[in-house]
Amino acid sequence: MPIVKTEISTMTQTHLSELVLANHILVNEGVLDGFGHVSVRDPHDPHLFHIARSMAPALVTLEDLVVCNLEGEVVSPAGGRTYVERFIHSEIYKSRPDVHSVVHSHSPAVIPFGVTGARLRPICHMSGFLGAQVPVYEIRDAIGETSDLLIRNQMLGQSLAQSLGQSMVVLMRGHGSVVVGSSIKQSVFRAIYTENNARLQMQAAPLGEINFLTDAEAQATSEMNDLHLDRPWEMWHKRVLKAG
Repeated sequence: MPIVKTEISTMTQTHLSELVLANHILVNEGVLDGFGHVSVRDPHDPHLFHIARSMAPALVTLEDLVVCNLEGEVVSPAGGRTYVERFIHSEIYKSRPDVHSVVHSHSPAVIPFGVTGARLRPICHMSGFLGAQVPVYEIRDAIGETSDLLIRNQMLGQSLAQSLGQSMVVLMRGHGSVVVGSSIKQSVFRAIYTENNARLQMQAAPLGEINFLTDAEAQATSEMNDLHLDRPWEMWHKRVLKAG
């Protein structure tokens, strides 16, 4: 029995260390800045998830992580607090059992696709996970025209999760995006390449009609990239170390 407990402890520690590193990688790669957040579902209890307390992602350490339930309540440490928009995470975990990590960011190249008629679509083989077309969440449909665009409660979290549906990315009009994955490494990969795809799509648009990936190409490239998530993760990790 002591061996099992040690293995569980080690597994949890690995997830938490990856969560801290994910915060730093996403800042270093220009996806997060002073705002945004990333979480991971607890590997032993699917009704819990780990996220940092409300703070700049670049400063997150292991000591800054808290545990929340799927009602968006901090259950550990007692009296702990986290981001106002924790309901993005709790409601997606509640509605999507396949999701084990969530990233919410305001990555700049993505914003124009949530406020115009142009729709974000996969333009290269690294972003096949985007699928045929990325949905856009319109908060006005849920709460009218007087909100601050933040997902402040369970109702708004539920409506965002409904817009996400079975997609891997949902844009938030005038706000940013949410990216989901089956692991921290996958959600970080997708968050970075969502930003990269948006930038490439804007660069290509003035040159003429874009030849986007087909649905079959998108699926095949996404499956292939999922086999090699460690390769970019290690590179991004070294960039964080080099940046200090």
